[in-house]
Amino acid sequence: MSLMAFLLSLGVSCRITRFITKDTLAADLRSWVADRFGEESKPAYLITCGWCSSIWVAAAVTPFAYWAGDTVWFQVSAMILTLSYLTGLASSWLD
Repeated sequence: MSLMAFLLSLGVSCRITRFITKDTLAADLRSWVADRFGEESKPAYLITCGWCSSIWVAAAVTPFAYWAGDTVWFQVSAMILTLSYLTGLASSWLD
């Protein structure tokens, strides 16, 4: 895996993890898990904990990045997610 593919997969993992655990658009998913398994359940904790979710997100992203990391379509898609994550960080620091 190239360094660029690694760094882009890092950005993808960060953005997807953030989406699952914090973004308003995924709030219904988090509510559904809490309603289905209970608010104090391990699945509810998993879907709200960035450290916990990131393991599973990285486990899904890594083989994909290894296999397709040097293709243009992976690089463009991953760059969009990485830039989205970095822009969100910069926005929160600057506000």
